[in-house]
Amino acid sequence: MADSAHTAAELPLSGTVVVELGDSASAPFSGQVLAALGAEVWKVERPGAGDSSRGWGPSRWRGSGAAFHALNRGKRSIGLDLKDPAQLSTLHDLIERHADVFLHNLRPGSAAQYGLDAASLRARKPRLVCSELGAFGDAGPLRTEPGYDPMMQAFAGIMGLTGEEGQAPVRAGVSIIDFGAGLWLALGTVAALLRRERSGHGAAVSGSLLETAMAWMSINIANHAADGDPGGRHGSGVAIIVPHRAYAAADGHLVVSAANDRLFARLAAALGHPEWAADPKFSTNAVRLSHRREIDGLIGHVIAQQPRAWWQDRLSRAGLPCAPVQTVDELVRHPQAQALGLLDRQDGSDLAMVGLPLSFDGRRPPPLAPAPDIGQHDAELWRALGRAPSGHADQDVPAGSPRAQSARAKPA
Repeated sequence: MADSAHTAAELPLSGTVVVELGDSASAPFSGQVLAALGAEVWKVERPGAGDSSRGWGPSRWRGSGAAFHALNRGKRSIGLDLKDPAQLSTLHDLIERHADVFLHNLRPGSAAQYGLDAASLRARKPRLVCSELGAFGDAGPLRTEPGYDPMMQAFAGIMGLTGEEGQAPVRAGVSIIDFGAGLWLALGTVAALLRRERSGHGAAVSGSLLETAMAWMSINIANHAADGDPGGRHGSGVAIIVPHRAYAAADGHLVVSAANDRLFARLAAALGHPEWAADPKFSTNAVRLSHRREIDGLIGHVIAQQPRAWWQDRLSRAGLPCAPVQTVDELVRHPQAQALGLLDRQDGSDLAMVGLPLSFDGRRPPPLAPAPDIGQHDAELWRALGRAPSGHADQDVPAGSPRAQSARAKPA
């Protein structure tokens, strides 16, 4: 458990300025990860409408979808209309004068249209790290197509493996592709910044939703390459291990995992049937796979006799991995979730937000500031650029602005 939070100045990316032109989930999540690691993140939004996730519902908080708050904490918001040449010029000015990283998930072709592609920006500022998230990737016949998380779960075959056999396709209940792509981009960005320290040169970092989805399919693709089997749906179970799924207890479901034959023998004993471990149909994982329905039925019949907590206690004492299938409200109330100190309360309110799931030297990064209103930091932008919106100079620069940090930045 992280015992106390770091100060912002102690975080790994302290002093790094990121300009984020991200919308929806993937790029904003990446920007928030960088913010949690200490970067100063300037989020560019459309004046009036803002990030698309501000309109997602039904859950709302302070005028925006709760999803926006979950993805955009710790950032400054500036409102710029890229179709206005003067405002686009302002964005270029901010990037060229202050940014270490420019991060975006613009639709393919749009970055070049606005002169925000990596080649154009790095021609003027070679030290810049340009990090871009696409949909289908930057090559191939679909490279110019837009995309969202469910599309990639479908296209990459994840939906073909999710749900119950014979039933309609099901997407994962959380945005695993958006969040995964955001994490990959954050990792690539940090790696590029590290390389810049050695070489003095920035980089063009690119990733996509489809590439992330295919990465999550690594084992399944390897299995198919080995034997030609495309796989199928196994509900809460998996194709390669038995038993490794949820079983119905008397008051809910419990996931039980016996990922090797030693654990299966221990499970059989805990269930009161040690003879299963010696049965030729169940003695190894290879044969259990061929008799999946039978052994799952036997295990399920026994587990149904007692409630979840009873089995958790018994199986845990036997050293067997198990966990209840919980709802969100059960999770946030659970002593284990609370002990981790991962849930932040925004402004002392009841709005719980998940912090960075990392600790450094035993300490977790501090909670991020609440997500900003659209254009909340426009005045800071103009002061950071040394002029007022009308174009007049303004020397009153706040200590936390990029301009105040520009003395520390290396020249382009």
